[in-house]
Amino acid sequence: MAPISLNSQSLLSHLSFSLSPSPQQRGLWRNKNSSIIYCKNNGADQQKPRLSAGEECGTGRRELLFQAVSTAFAFPAVALAAENDLPGDFRVYTDEANKFKITIPQDWQVGTGQGDGVRSLIAFYPPDASSSNVSIAITALGADFTRLESFGKVDAFAENLVGGLDRSWQRPPGVAAKLIDSKASNGLYYIEYTLKNPGESRRHLFSVLGIANNGTYNRLYTLTGQFVDEEEEKFGSTIQKAVSSFRLI
Repeated sequence: MAPISLNSQSLLSHLSFSLSPSPQQRGLWRNKNSSIIYCKNNGADQQKPRLSAGEECGTGRRELLFQAVSTAFAFPAVALAAENDLPGDFRVYTDEANKFKITIPQDWQVGTGQGDGVRSLIAFYPPDASSSNVSIAITALGADFTRLESFGKVDAFAENLVGGLDRSWQRPPGVAAKLIDSKASNGLYYIEYTLKNPGESRRHLFSVLGIANNGTYNRLYTLTGQFVDEEEEKFGSTIQKAVSSFRLI
């Protein structure tokens, strides 16, 4: 199935939860509207994952990685499925240009887009209406960003990330963010957490982050997967399989 070409604004605007910087992070961001939004069509959530990001900002290490995760939204998995053990309803999607591969369901659609010249966006989503999806954001890095450790250790970064998203302390309370797990393995960072806006379903989010060089410059890969409580039985294991299969090549 050929990828669907989407413009940067349409692809960059589908994962919900408005993100405003915490008091500790104000001053690190020029972006006032960094958010993840679900698009509506006739009252129903659309399926093309689209990441809404405001203007680029901040060149510090923590800010850059935090922004990438906020732009692509988070999801880790741990076990890697062997390609020759794939069930018939899965296929391996290989992106030779961007040097990664991932296992996705046979019937899932693929959307691609370009950002501001330094970001590529690839989204994977089911054909039917759903809040579940997987997406990958690829961002250019400076020459000094050669390893994920350039941004700090995984546990500290995960705590800063989730703590920066949490707004449960506000009055009235905002989104509640809870860190579930974090680990570093095979040169990748894995972060799992949940987000819940008041009156909305809880979202399970998993992030995988990695750095690779394309022969010209270093690039940050942020893989994102998510599903809500109501869709866990239907899509939870599928998304975990997809995310866990992600590898840089």
